[in-house]
Amino acid sequence: MTKIQNIRSIRLSLPFETGGPRHGMRPSLDTWTKMECVMVRIKTSDGLEGWGEAFGHAMAPGSEAVINQILAPMLVGRDSAAINHRIAELERPLHGLGRSGPLMYALSAIDTALWDLAAQRAHLPLYKFLGGESGVLTKYASLMRYGGDTDAVAQNVERARSYGFRTIKLHETTIPAFRAARNAVDPDDKICLDVNCPWTVAEAREVTQEILEDGFHWLEEPIWPPEDFEGLAEVRLEGIPISAGENITTLHEFKLAMETEAVDNLQPSVTKCGGISMMRKIISLAEVYPVTVIPHCFYWGPGYHATAHLAASCLTPTPLETAFITFAVEPHNLFNSHSGQVTLDDTPGLGFNADWDELDKFIISTDEVNAS
Repeated sequence: MTKIQNIRSIRLSLPFETGGPRHGMRPSLDTWTKMECVMVRIKTSDGLEGWGEAFGHAMAPGSEAVINQILAPMLVGRDSAAINHRIAELERPLHGLGRSGPLMYALSAIDTALWDLAAQRAHLPLYKFLGGESGVLTKYASLMRYGGDTDAVAQNVERARSYGFRTIKLHETTIPAFRAARNAVDPDDKICLDVNCPWTVAEAREVTQEILEDGFHWLEEPIWPPEDFEGLAEVRLEGIPISAGENITTLHEFKLAMETEAVDNLQPSVTKCGGISMMRKIISLAEVYPVTVIPHCFYWGPGYHATAHLAASCLTPTPLETAFITFAVEPHNLFNSHSGQVTLDDTPGLGFNADWDELDKFIISTDEVNAS
């Protein structure tokens, strides 16, 4: 039995540049200048280290607290190989603390780290351990929000295209910004619109009707609240493909989103919904419905690696979302916002290998829980 000997959480905040005017990702949020993430490292009795990531950003303190104070003490000393049992022992007794939010985010990190360990023991990269064949992935550029500045939108869309991206996603909410992006690239290039839940169903339908002939690839999370799947289905009837899913965290909700015909593209996030275990279930469930799984991935660390391996394990080509930002220091791993493709190597597990000499100065806090 390979026991969990040590669980360490690492919360860090890595500054980045956006290539344009700085804004919060949503109009009501503060200007976004740093990516705050929560990583988990699990050490086991056979000398291996597994890595995972919990949803961070503004929720980083909550995710970190759940890992350190609740989950890690329950896990140390337990068998790391029995992933299904370990996750059930955490999720079921604690369901009263929430089926979403910090508990599920923290659980996602633990689960991913356990899968990293399992693939390492099998001497396989995770995507092959999950049944994938090719580690070659096409990426799409996920731009920051430039506050409706049409010049900044056009310039950054053009810059992303110059790096080889042929699918580019905005985080704007105005029609002039949408069209500035569409007009900045060739007709064959794909422009996606992630508006982050700003509108009522009626407002979303009105916008969709106005931009229907502009050829956008998808409209992402157009309505508030995001779990209004019936409302989302109404917007979808207007004719633009709909994407959603990063704010869904349970299998039953994903099933409901597909049953109500609310989405064309399903976008679960590995750092939110329960890690690799739940992502595998969602991908399998989606095969029953006429939807495409395109995971959400606005990360750079183990969460980015996990998403890449999941995408590479899918039967159909699945693009990898990549934040179109430049960090203060290069993370020295898989993340690269200046290239439209990536190839996973044969390193066993996730292959996460950050340069901690460079990253150490950006650590906010770290904690360890050891087996007694």
